[in-house]
Amino acid sequence: MNLYPAIDLKDGNCVRLLRGEMDAATVFNNDPGDQARAFKDAGFKKIHLVDLNGAFEGRPVNASAVESILAATDVPAQLGGGIRDLATIEMWLEKGISRVILGTIALRDPQIVKDACKAFPGHIAVGIDARDSMVAVEGWAETSETSALDLARKFEDAGVEAIIYTDIDRDGALQGVNVEATAELARNISIPVIASGGVASIEDIKNLLAVQDSGIEGVIIGRALYDGRIDPAEAMKLVEG
Repeated sequence: MNLYPAIDLKDGNCVRLLRGEMDAATVFNNDPGDQARAFKDAGFKKIHLVDLNGAFEGRPVNASAVESILAATDVPAQLGGGIRDLATIEMWLEKGISRVILGTIALRDPQIVKDACKAFPGHIAVGIDARDSMVAVEGWAETSETSALDLARKFEDAGVEAIIYTDIDRDGALQGVNVEATAELARNISIPVIASGGVASIEDIKNLLAVQDSGIEGVIIGRALYDGRIDPAEAMKLVEG
């Protein structure tokens, strides 16, 4: 199982939100490149990036912060937030992002996801953020009438590398990852699933490993890393067996 430390970018800073509320942001580092280096030094092999401002505005906003991360480390980075068209996908891949995450546009225009998978095979993931199992978009400001499973199934044969499934009600709340919902989604689709939202302790990683064969490829860890609740070395040892 892959571990993805999260760098959420707001106004150029590394922050964590509580349940996606932009005004409930805690700044953990005002130097994104420094944070990326710290994660590399801790032994992480991948990084998860989110342009929070971009998610709300529908276009890249924290580009300079992302570029500073790419310049600071060679750890493969996946990026989501405000990526709504093929030109933006191509721009980020050319700059060195290894995987682009499509969220809002996956609900609004699924064909763009399918086109992106054909144009950039191996580099496209879909972010499905759910509130009570229903998909939320536009930086989680709007909840749709589409279930997470129904949306995920639209991309079964498209070539999507992974579904990043976030339980919004748990995100940043340190209440524990929603193992049951994540495993249920993974069991019902063939696309690998990355768990996100609520990871609070090493126990969450153990619980996900217990159901890994349902199709869970990795887990994104945010606040628990910044707060020191999860020791990177212990987490890495656990997943590497």
